[in-house]
Amino acid sequence: MTLLRVAHLKASYGASQALFDVSLDLSAGEVVALMGRNGMGKSTTIKCICRMMPSEGQLVFSGHDLHQLPSHRVARLGIGLVPEGRRCFTNLSVAENLLAAARPGDWTQRNIEDLFPRLGERFDQQAASLSGGEQQMLAIGRALMTNPRLLILDEATEGLAPLIRSEIWEAIRRLKEQSDMAILLIDKSLYELSQIADRAVILERGATVWSDQISSLTPEISERFLGV
Repeated sequence: MTLLRVAHLKASYGASQALFDVSLDLSAGEVVALMGRNGMGKSTTIKCICRMMPSEGQLVFSGHDLHQLPSHRVARLGIGLVPEGRRCFTNLSVAENLLAAARPGDWTQRNIEDLFPRLGERFDQQAASLSGGEQQMLAIGRALMTNPRLLILDEATEGLAPLIRSEIWEAIRRLKEQSDMAILLIDKSLYELSQIADRAVILERGATVWSDQISSLTPEISERFLGV
């Protein structure tokens, strides 16, 4: 059953149109990679889904028309966002960051510690004192504490050391294997995406230009839409 449906999505920044015709869908337990070169509309699509900017077109989550809801209501429906750039509450401790987002459900501090043992060792530390990779883990943990049905990860591994990147990819793999949560991924790491995503959606100039099983993403298609 389709959990999120986006169809013919359009959006603008003032007089500048950014999205012209974006369509994608996700089902429970499915991992979809949202791909495309820089500036093609990926993050704008995420902003529209989370109701951080106005848009037109079909935008339905679990039977609810998201266009009718403010962003905090969308979050309460079960959409968890890990935004680009981490954005932790740096003046709060790790534990306080997690508690600030907590909603009833399976995800608790204990489960976050199991997923990211580094955070368990630093529950009492201020988020500002964490490394960049640890802050990214905290941002993911904070989103999971909302107990979402859909987790959106916007460039979750960008700029991180290889070891930290590996830990985060392993955590995403565990989320896929151990839950029925849908995951929408934006990332430039084609190899890692190919190992975990079920399908891929490629955007070009604010429109969906390719959508299929990620195993069908040939080098020719990759070079045409993703190459520099």
